[in-house]
Amino acid sequence: MSPTVFRESGYRFFFFSREEERMHIHVLSGNGEAKFWLEPEIELAKNYHYSRKELKEIESLIEGHYNELTSAWQQHFCR
Repeated sequence: MSPTVFRESGYRFFFFSREEERMHIHVLSGNGEAKFWLEPEIELAKNYHYSRKELKEIESLIEGHYNELTSAWQQHFCR
């Protein structure tokens, strides 16, 4: 199961239900896929085919939705 938290600018931001415990988010679009750590700070963990410009845009979206992402993580994994 991989619940979507939100979609914006052609990107899908989601979790994999059975993965590592450290808080993170996966991002997918037609151009690539990435994984970002959310704690202890927002940081790129893996990148498949995104340009630096796209990664900067994605990180900006994560920053703008940070509270929503961490809240969704808590609701999904800590119930």
